[in-house]
Amino acid sequence: MAMTAGPPGRTLRDLRNLTPARVGLGRSGASMPTDALLEFTLDHARARDAVHAAFDTSAVMLGLSSLGLETFEVRSRAGSRKDYLRRPDLGRMLDQASQQLLTNRGGGPCQLAIVVGDGLSSAAVHNHAIELVRRLIPLLNSCSIDIGCAVVASGARVALGDEIGAILGARMIVMLIGERPGLSTPDSLGAYLTFGPRIGLTDAERNCVSNIHGAGLGYEEAASKIAWLAREGLAREVTGVALKDESGAGTPQRIAVHPGEHDKAEI
Repeated sequence: MAMTAGPPGRTLRDLRNLTPARVGLGRSGASMPTDALLEFTLDHARARDAVHAAFDTSAVMLGLSSLGLETFEVRSRAGSRKDYLRRPDLGRMLDQASQQLLTNRGGGPCQLAIVVGDGLSSAAVHNHAIELVRRLIPLLNSCSIDIGCAVVASGARVALGDEIGAILGARMIVMLIGERPGLSTPDSLGAYLTFGPRIGLTDAERNCVSNIHGAGLGYEEAASKIAWLAREGLAREVTGVALKDESGAGTPQRIAVHPGEHDKAEI
């Protein structure tokens, strides 16, 4: 009986072409090759730079205003980048001046508000936030979802959006924030959706659309996912583990969740 030839074998070079992860680097004696070491050192430096880079709030506010959004600038209680990195709790609370600014905003409650925060990568916000919002606005409009305003937040952690949303009276917050830089992606943007924002929520009560960057999730697909989650979250009055992202399928499902099942872990 004739033998059927199996598929051709794959090499480590083939695997390296499929992923930016550090695989199949080879070795030189007991260490890695010089080229691989230099590439690692460069990527590590880029990740550190992304964490410590200054946040250009004026440029972000100008970009959001050009899209027709009423925009406010706020700060967390982290007075410096050093405080922000050493005290994550300070990044989850507005400073007093920002609380007063949003309280005096006027205009009443809103259906949805967008918060853009620097997070752990200002580069991610500078590179991607405005273009993502540009594509998101018409999708939200087609779902009859009104954006009350946009808020640009410095020294922000994800949970800062809870306090912002509570003060604004927003039914839902969409928080766009720079994700923790990796050694292959220093400018990845994340989007967190929270229904009924209020202080004390955990990440189990949010939906996340992550890895929005040039080599990751594109703007069009990310905006489509965010708009779908916003529409279904507002309709069902729930986000987080209770709402499964089925934006590419049919009817979304609501999942029963028992208190205490999920730990808190956030940017």
